[in-house]
Amino acid sequence: MKILVTGGAGFLGSHLCERLLGQGHFVYCLDNFSTGRIKNIEEFLKLENFELLTADVSNPINLDVDQIYNLACPASPPKYQNDPIGTTKTSVIGAINVLELAEKNRATVLQASTSEIYGDPDVHPQKESYWGRVNPIGIRSCYDEGKRCAETLFFDYHRQRNIKIKVARIFNTYGPRMHPSDGRVISNLMMQALSNNPITIYGDGDQSRSFCYVDDLIDGLIKLMNSDDTVIGPINLGNPVEFSILELTKVILRICESKSTLEFLPLPSDDPRQRQPDISQAKKFLGWEPKIHLEEGLTKSVDYYKLVSP
Repeated sequence: MKILVTGGAGFLGSHLCERLLGQGHFVYCLDNFSTGRIKNIEEFLKLENFELLTADVSNPINLDVDQIYNLACPASPPKYQNDPIGTTKTSVIGAINVLELAEKNRATVLQASTSEIYGDPDVHPQKESYWGRVNPIGIRSCYDEGKRCAETLFFDYHRQRNIKIKVARIFNTYGPRMHPSDGRVISNLMMQALSNNPITIYGDGDQSRSFCYVDDLIDGLIKLMNSDDTVIGPINLGNPVEFSILELTKVILRICESKSTLEFLPLPSDDPRQRQPDISQAKKFLGWEPKIHLEEGLTKSVDYYKLVSP
């Protein structure tokens, strides 16, 4: 098939491109390189079934494709807060552009949505039926509400124009190619531990997250894209095993053989206390659940971060 991956030079996008290329598809990788990196896709540029399109998803797209994975949008809080207006445009206008392209090609389009849809949840773990608890005017709102509006557009295009859609709500994912200064917890902690710098923990460290290794997540996205047309989502994709930030820190310190000390800082604004997916829908409709445990995934990641550490 001919497949478009927007945000294809990013962390998740480059892993998805690699997997699709390995399956023999022709892959168009569209990226404006605001956060994506050419080094993530360098090895693909020599392949005949890969084409890089340096463009912005906020502009109309004209391609002949069978499937579209819409991964374009900064997911790192420091990056998406750096240009909040651009973040909202990417989510909302980008969604319209990929949906219009899907309609033109009668293609299936998958939206890479996010667990941020749920905000700071008062339901735990989070099921897809939960509508969320989101601050619409906070510093994270450009991402949270942009992704929520994108989901609205996907379902309205599906209902009104019969577009074939898939919506994945992605929970914390980690692994090689995540930028060392990404700003999310695993990359932050691993870079500090490898450098033996103080480990910064926000709040008391009791807040929890669930971490999914990138290979597992890519399996889930591809299974969702190729599932029955009646399976449209939203479907949670993430690891349901929950860890506190302090527990995560101890594992990273051990794996990195680090001498770092702990430094406690105030919690950022609107930072959720708990985040854990209920993946019963993914199990039921996709036959999917993560296979790689946290320590195994962190061990796979540490070699990458050693190469990029100062």
